[in-house]
Amino acid sequence: LSQDDPLTNLNTAFDVAEKYLDIPKMLDAEDIVGTARPDEKAIMTYVSSFYHAFSGAQKAETAANRICKVLAVNQENEQLMEDYEKLASDLLEWIRRTIPWLENRAPENTMQAMQQKLEDFRDYRRLHKPPKVQEKCQLEINFNTLQTKLRLSNRPAFMPSEGKMVSDINNAWGGLEQAEKGYEEWLLNEIRRLERLDHLAEKFRQKASIHESWTDGKEAMLQQKDYETATLSEIKALLKKHEAFESDLAAHQDRVEQIAAIAQELNELDYYDSPSVNTRCQKICDQWDNLGALTQKRREALERTEKLLETIDQLYLEYAKRAAPFNNWMEGAMEDLQDTFIVHTIEEIQGLSTAHEQFKATLPDADKERQAILGIHNEVSKIVQTYHVNMAGTNPYTTITPHEINGKWEHVRQLVPRRDQALMEEHARQQQNERLRKQFGAQANVIGPWIQTKMEEIGRISIEMHGTLEDQLNHLRQYEKSIVNYKPKIDQLEGDHQQIQEALIFDNKHTNYTMEHIRVGWEQLLTTIARTINEVENQILTRDAKGISQEQMNEFRASFNHFDRDHSGTLGPEEFKACLISLGYDIGNDAQGEAEFARIMSIVDPNRLGVVTFQAFIDFMSRETADTDTADQVMASFKILAGDKNYITVDELRRELPPDQAEYCIARMAPYNGRDAVPGALDYMSFSTALYGESDL
Repeated sequence: LSQDDPLTNLNTAFDVAEKYLDIPKMLDAEDIVGTARPDEKAIMTYVSSFYHAFSGAQKAETAANRICKVLAVNQENEQLMEDYEKLASDLLEWIRRTIPWLENRAPENTMQAMQQKLEDFRDYRRLHKPPKVQEKCQLEINFNTLQTKLRLSNRPAFMPSEGKMVSDINNAWGGLEQAEKGYEEWLLNEIRRLERLDHLAEKFRQKASIHESWTDGKEAMLQQKDYETATLSEIKALLKKHEAFESDLAAHQDRVEQIAAIAQELNELDYYDSPSVNTRCQKICDQWDNLGALTQKRREALERTEKLLETIDQLYLEYAKRAAPFNNWMEGAMEDLQDTFIVHTIEEIQGLSTAHEQFKATLPDADKERQAILGIHNEVSKIVQTYHVNMAGTNPYTTITPHEINGKWEHVRQLVPRRDQALMEEHARQQQNERLRKQFGAQANVIGPWIQTKMEEIGRISIEMHGTLEDQLNHLRQYEKSIVNYKPKIDQLEGDHQQIQEALIFDNKHTNYTMEHIRVGWEQLLTTIARTINEVENQILTRDAKGISQEQMNEFRASFNHFDRDHSGTLGPEEFKACLISLGYDIGNDAQGEAEFARIMSIVDPNRLGVVTFQAFIDFMSRETADTDTADQVMASFKILAGDKNYITVDELRRELPPDQAEYCIARMAPYNGRDAVPGALDYMSFSTALYGESDL
């Protein structure tokens, strides 16, 4: 345009209007420029035509913007739904694969194999489960955020695929924790059982070896026919020797019973090598019964010739009677001194040490008995030398020699200091274990109450009304940061717990907290702070989307807290009904009132959880004043773009909408089948209702 050429300017304007805006040429430029007062009505008609042309264009632009907004929300919601479905499927699959592993209670035969299982379980608790706890928390956050956005955009609530609801995931997670609950206890019990089995098996082998060594040759001795050709004095000696053997046999009865009892206990505890133990035990018992029968048979044979016996060496007999129990006592002492022990507390090792000191106190009397027994043998030697008695240099009543007694006595004296050293080393180990218990207890007694205090503080923040929602959100995020910064102390406690388990410490009197309690409390704390932050963020979304003031939010919170009698953070059906009645809703106890209350509950509790959250309470209180899109509004916008037609074409969509959203509509709109349809016509009406869940998209 040129300021100096009004005639050309007007002609250009009239031509452009006629060509591009469908405004017919009503005046000549010369009639306006060359006339002092142009026709006022003609001018007004011309200006009115321009006004209507530009006004129509502005409506089309507004309609397109509205459609873009609705489609953008719908696309974002669909992406969130797909993300939820994938995350839920992955988490459920992991739970499905993990539960059978935790439910596997197949025992192992060795301590090493069971300790490896315990190590695998510790790796699961430290490395594999925590990321899944975070995924479960993130899944709930995504679900709540999606439902909030759907409510704000006036869309129907999202219903996940069958088996992928939040409740389904919580049930599956509960099954996982139920399977996990008894697994560690089972592992520790199995380790204790195997430890006990190893101890019993070693004890069985020692006692069996000692008994078998003692019984070696006894059957052959009892089956001898030496009394048939013996002299009178020899017969008397054989009878006395047999009496001494019976005394010795009776002294070994306890050991045989102990062997049988240990074998029975190994069977009851499912010892893996029970068949060989049972075979050896049966052999010992059969041999013992045979020894008893042979002993009785030999006694009867000797008693038949007892009347022929006139003399006997009383000193040999006394030696045999005293040497046999003393020898048995020494064998028992050697067995006790070499016996392995398992203790778990300082008190237990102190008890063993006290018993050992009491045993050492009996050694002087035992040495006197040994000297007395050796004195009897020395006296026999003197008699033999004095009276030249032909005793062949051996005691006819016992096979226990002074050399054997001295050898065993010397062995007992050597075993005593070894036992002292073993008890001292075990005492030092138990002192170290007690230090570990106190160290763990001191930390657990601080961390446990700290977690409980933080849980209570977070609960108070979520229901109190101090400051704006942004202030509450900042406060919660500061809490979250402080909680995350506390993680090294949890890790340190885990390290102490690992040392305790490696030391096979099974109880701790210095604290009531176990590592399992601390882990569960820590996981609940992380989940609670994340869920609370998500609730406040959703409240901010609701407030901003529906134009709720901070004063209104405070009023809503005050009303909610007033009817939340149990301070659970949610309203039960009866609490919510009392709230509605106080707000003026006519909800009686009749059928009509129950129906109205059921309708309202379906709005605030679409998932039928039986509780009303504060977010749902805000949505309900502000629903009447909400400015949200509807299916009719979107339908009207499409009609504007279509030029008042009942259908819209592909070209019109691509001309009026951005490319990605135009293609989104083209891919999802059904063909229009009305009488006025043209080739390629699309049905925007069914598409609009489908966006809001009123029909299938």
